[in-house]
Amino acid sequence: MKVPMVDMLAGYPPIKDEIETAVKNVFNKAHFILGEEVTKFEGEFAAHNGTKYAVGVANGTDALRMAILAAGIKPGDEVITSPFTFIATTETISQCGAIPVFADIDPASYNLDPKSAESKITGKTKAIIPVHLYGMPCDMDAIMAIAKKHGLKVIEDTAQAFTGKYKLGGTDWKYLGSIGNCGTYSFFPAKNLGAFGDGGAVTTSDDKILETLKQLRNHGSKVRYHHEMEGFNSRLDTVQAAVLSVRLRQVEKWTEMRNAVAAKYAAALDGVCVTPVVPANCRHSFNYYTIRFDTKSKRDNAQKYLTGQGIANQIYYPIALHLQEAYAHLGGKRGDLPVCEAVQDTVFSLPMFPELTDEQIKTVTDAVKASLTVSVGK
Repeated sequence: MKVPMVDMLAGYPPIKDEIETAVKNVFNKAHFILGEEVTKFEGEFAAHNGTKYAVGVANGTDALRMAILAAGIKPGDEVITSPFTFIATTETISQCGAIPVFADIDPASYNLDPKSAESKITGKTKAIIPVHLYGMPCDMDAIMAIAKKHGLKVIEDTAQAFTGKYKLGGTDWKYLGSIGNCGTYSFFPAKNLGAFGDGGAVTTSDDKILETLKQLRNHGSKVRYHHEMEGFNSRLDTVQAAVLSVRLRQVEKWTEMRNAVAAKYAAALDGVCVTPVVPANCRHSFNYYTIRFDTKSKRDNAQKYLTGQGIANQIYYPIALHLQEAYAHLGGKRGDLPVCEAVQDTVFSLPMFPELTDEQIKTVTDAVKASLTVSVGK
């Protein structure tokens, strides 16, 4: 049986009529740029996340870039983040003229290690960007404490973690993206809340950051043809906002379904490999389901075996950012961040979407087990 990494059509039929009605309403009004559906979705998204504001933008990368600028990061400033993430997290730091500084990761969560992050702080450090990788919450109590101690801004990269939660202070459940100064989100179609194209958002409860974000996304303008700053052309499309409003009403149910799939994966793979362990103070969004082997050879063999069986899989991410050619000028090398380097060589992501059937899950997990007994050639 072939199993896709993501089946974006599986959840469409139940909401097809709502989606088509919402899109036709936009067509009938022909207000395609910053139409009322954008404002409506921004309000719904902020309310869901428990923030005062949300600003819709063109994609998740722009969300990061504009959040960094709106948080007051200047050229030459240093921003500490994880090397184990998609390059959008760090290319946006560089594009704002700041310098990405890589700290090591935690071996259990694969997220930024707060102790390593604090050790990287210098007089030039102005912010931390924790990445809630795969949907697993970072240790936000520790990160917020470090930020407060050193006077740093916190910009949460929540691209893979919408609907994830963290119990701040052990008592107060907060949605990821609502804890720091800003939260950034991607609505790439394969995300937990995916559009029918590109899209993104920034959340904040800071009035000044809000105003800067709204200017930045619209060429630095509050009033048409009056520009107080240079900005970007990065506005959430009205059609996508209409689609997202419909899908937002389903996303909590979909997250519970993802967690149910994850539980079945974990039960079937117990003792076979390392599966995600979710602490009691966290709710994982399971944008990805990532397992880990004890050696690179086992991981590589599993990837070849599953691919040969028609089972989609992916390595997120095979080369950490501090080892990428794009960041050679920062002088990173093997051995600098040993936990990250060990993890990159041994992790492996399996198909994950809410509608995965028990038969598909069994097909995948049986293949993972079989890969440990069958050697696949090049």
